[in-house]
Amino acid sequence: MVYFIYFVSLKITFTILFFKIKQTMTSINPYLTFNGQCREAMEFYQQALGGELELKAFEEGNMQVQTAYSHRIMHAVLKFEDAVLMASDSMIGQDALHGNSVHISISATNLDKAKGYFINLAQNGDVTMPFQQTSSGAMFGMLTDQFGFNWMINCERP
Repeated sequence: MVYFIYFVSLKITFTILFFKIKQTMTSINPYLTFNGQCREAMEFYQQALGGELELKAFEEGNMQVQTAYSHRIMHAVLKFEDAVLMASDSMIGQDALHGNSVHISISATNLDKAKGYFINLAQNGDVTMPFQQTSSGAMFGMLTDQFGFNWMINCERP
């Protein structure tokens, strides 16, 4: 089944973007905001996680923005496995602030993929908990990537 997701940006008045995302059930997808590093970050995430990446700059969206901001990303979608990660750059005067209250969690079903996700996302980042076996037998690790976002990678016992 294909649904159209209508994303109404609170940052961009009266802008509606239409993206097709194949879904079989309701999902919650992280939406990250960057201060001009969205393209670089999403290309990094694509290398780290695999999948298909769609990027749309403000200049492609018939938006009236300052020339210095026209190359910034208005909307990005990375689809990998059954997951979707979305992002954009901030608008002029609305810089994104990063905190420690949210983590992006990946629950992998394959141990090798989980290890790969962890190693790839940790490049130039900070590992806060090594990817290791927990008391429940699951493999789990935590890190902050090079763009300041927190990740938790989990793989239940095979």
